[in-house]
Amino acid sequence: MRLIRLGFLLSAGLLVGLAEARDYRYSDAHLHYVDFFQESAGMDMLLERMDESKVDHVMFSGIPVAKKWHEDEPKRPRYYAGDDAAAYWYSATDVLIAHAYKKVPEAQRHRFHPFLSGFNPNDKNSDSHIRRMLELDPGLWQGIGEVFTRHDDLTSLIEGSTPRANNEAMTRVYHLSAEYDLPVMMHSNITSKRERNPLYLQEIEEPLRNHPHVRFIWAHAGTSMEIHRHQEKLDFLYDTLARMLDSYPNLYIDLSWTMLRPYLTDESGKPDPKWVKLVERYPDRFMVGSDVVGRFDSMGEYMHGFDRFLDALPEEVAHKVARDNFLSILPRKVQESLPASR
Repeated sequence: MRLIRLGFLLSAGLLVGLAEARDYRYSDAHLHYVDFFQESAGMDMLLERMDESKVDHVMFSGIPVAKKWHEDEPKRPRYYAGDDAAAYWYSATDVLIAHAYKKVPEAQRHRFHPFLSGFNPNDKNSDSHIRRMLELDPGLWQGIGEVFTRHDDLTSLIEGSTPRANNEAMTRVYHLSAEYDLPVMMHSNITSKRERNPLYLQEIEEPLRNHPHVRFIWAHAGTSMEIHRHQEKLDFLYDTLARMLDSYPNLYIDLSWTMLRPYLTDESGKPDPKWVKLVERYPDRFMVGSDVVGRFDSMGEYMHGFDRFLDALPEEVAHKVARDNFLSILPRKVQESLPASR
């Protein structure tokens, strides 16, 4: 009888524990529908993976450059870093995004938030191009980006000069984004793969200071796979980010995959209390993303990879980071049109 009672108590405790487990719904705040060859697994696959992964909304963008298959290369590269062939700015990526979006069933379109990215950040004509795209499909575009500025070895592969987040061409784009109430996602590395200091910080900090009416999403908080490959961890990142969040209320942080380790959690997945406190201090300023590129099978793994960190946050904050903060930076008209939360 005691064994039966013990079994019942253990089962009841397990059920209580399961009942208290958090059930997250997500917004994938960083997703590329196409890869560096402008190819995709397709919308049917994306919708299937979103449903499997409990992803309600996605930032829906292209890739602003295409990788060249050079005449002298017998084998087609699989990624931009596959060989030394150049990449080039590719405006048609936005045509592909708009076409894919228009194929989505009407009942599902509210889940997709197209960001326009197909322009050269070094070209002072780019704001005119963006305006034409906005006028061609009124109401379709909900953001700008991911804008590639400092971006590891990709920067040196792109034909033309190095783009910066604080150049004249991008200043014109920021004015346009404020006019249309569009957030801007920037890839702007905080440093190089060798320098152990915030070498390029001024390039992102200057626009934050000069354009307070623009909502900036900083992709990976300036980190990248290539930086981590050479440096493993940037010791100055936490203090720099804490100062910037305090100084710039228009700064939002994309916690996509290069931020999960070694910053938010250790190798065993244990959350870092320091980063937990930082997100608690700025509960509306962080969002999560998969940064998948044209293929979507890993979406669930990347998004659910944040769960242990989310579990360390107060529950209300965790749900904001998982889903709601991304929606909160979209144009006001878009927010007002979204269905009530599930």
